[in-house]
Amino acid sequence: MRYFEKAWELMEDIRRMHPSLLTLKSMSILLSRIAKFESYEETLQAFERLEKEVFVERQFGSDEFNVLLRAFCTQRQMKEAKSVFNKMRSRFLADTKTMNILLLGFKESGNVTAVELFYHEMLRRGFKPNTITYNIRIDAYCKKGCFGDALRLFEDMEQLNCLPTLQVITTLIHGAGVARNLSKAQNLFNEIAKRNIKPDIGAYNALLSALIRCRDVESAISLMNEMEEKGIGHDGVSYHTMFVGLMKSRRGILGVCELYQRMAKRNFVPKTRTTVMLMKLFCENGLVDLGLDLWEYLIEKGYCPHGHALDLLVTGLCSRGRVNAAFECSKQMLERGRHVSESSFLMLQRFLKQAGYPEKLKNLDLLIKRLHDVLPPTRGHAVGLPASM
Repeated sequence: MRYFEKAWELMEDIRRMHPSLLTLKSMSILLSRIAKFESYEETLQAFERLEKEVFVERQFGSDEFNVLLRAFCTQRQMKEAKSVFNKMRSRFLADTKTMNILLLGFKESGNVTAVELFYHEMLRRGFKPNTITYNIRIDAYCKKGCFGDALRLFEDMEQLNCLPTLQVITTLIHGAGVARNLSKAQNLFNEIAKRNIKPDIGAYNALLSALIRCRDVESAISLMNEMEEKGIGHDGVSYHTMFVGLMKSRRGILGVCELYQRMAKRNFVPKTRTTVMLMKLFCENGLVDLGLDLWEYLIEKGYCPHGHALDLLVTGLCSRGRVNAAFECSKQMLERGRHVSESSFLMLQRFLKQAGYPEKLKNLDLLIKRLHDVLPPTRGHAVGLPASM
């Protein structure tokens, strides 16, 4: 459910009471959501409304124009983005940042040909490509597995005295991994230090991903240890990449469990995709205790897991007769203002009845309906027991 009118009311309130909070970021958030769920014309009307009614003391220029273009590019609506560019470029002065936003949009749409066509259009218009421009093009080729073309662009950069940044080299390491060229990935990583650049966690993650793609899990484990020893640390990408590699290796579930314990010991909270992946692995392989441990760990850290993680855990617990634990997890979810799915509720309804816990079923029903008063359910969410019951 999209409350766009309430969003406009909030923007108006901010304008009156806290005008300093009206930033390009807040403009970007609103326009991106409107571009995603409303029409092209309604997005342009929203931009005009922001200019005339909300950001009234601000002179709109290139920065605001770039926000509008990015709203369409983020949704991969490149036809609309190009239309806006052609329609409004006479009013707003386009700069290299503007062209890079559009180039990035074409890259994210997965069309390398469109990226190159727009790049040449950019040159014809007199814009000079910068490091960001080259990195976008290199990334486009890397993601399509055209690593040789990406390396050619890298060489062109250096010939034009456009010095590659850490981000460019990191992108190439990713590309080498996609191409399963581990030796080149390692060489590129080593080249970072030769250029007197300090590798960050992104560069390490790129090499880690290349090692996993080439199924060199032991070297990946050594790299994880090196990251820790050098104070680089691990982030969500590091852990997710390593979990995926371990799942596919001979270490299997045991390796995953060991890394999970290390992660928990360091008080690291994994991202949603990692949480769901781990919950699925644990619950589908008879390790429901570990799934429950993961749930309790996340709740303890103040994090409310994704609904799909709850679905997996409820299924795993109920299938093993642990309906009380499934009930408690669902209750925690609802108490934190998150909906439970209809499938999970129906399963709990059946198992709670069979176990003789009608009061717990009524408790869940009450929590669901209380939540509906402030956050109406959408498709797939539980609606509770019928009124007749």
